[in-house]
Amino acid sequence: MSITPLYKTSATATGGRDGQAATDDGSFAVTLGTAKELGGNGEGNNPEQLFASGYAACFLGAMKFAAAQDKSLPRVPADASVNVTIGIGPRSDKGFGLTAELKASLPGVDRAAAEALVAEADTICPYSHAIRGNVEVALSVA
Repeated sequence: MSITPLYKTSATATGGRDGQAATDDGSFAVTLGTAKELGGNGEGNNPEQLFASGYAACFLGAMKFAAAQDKSLPRVPADASVNVTIGIGPRSDKGFGLTAELKASLPGVDRAAAEALVAEADTICPYSHAIRGNVEVALSVA
């Protein structure tokens, strides 16, 4: 597989889970904090929240792209949304791993058609590609 990037971005983090992260162009900055469940104070945002947000936005974009490319798929309504829940916990072998639950809401779209659109978007979304085979993912339609 060969990829020719059409866009690149860079970000730098300092302090680990209790620090700062920002894009190198200065357009985004966030204070990081470890979740209470992982021993932190819960203040700031954590990497799992950032991943969930990016995955949700990207997947919704993939649904729109899929619908535009394949006219047999339903259009994505303006009030569509994607909710992604990222879990983190210890792996049975070593270290930590992630889980992902993705729930698409497509108001007014037939359930079977919505499920077909979600399945197609999963084959397009770069986040889905990046984690396939590495992260347990559950896809559903609300």
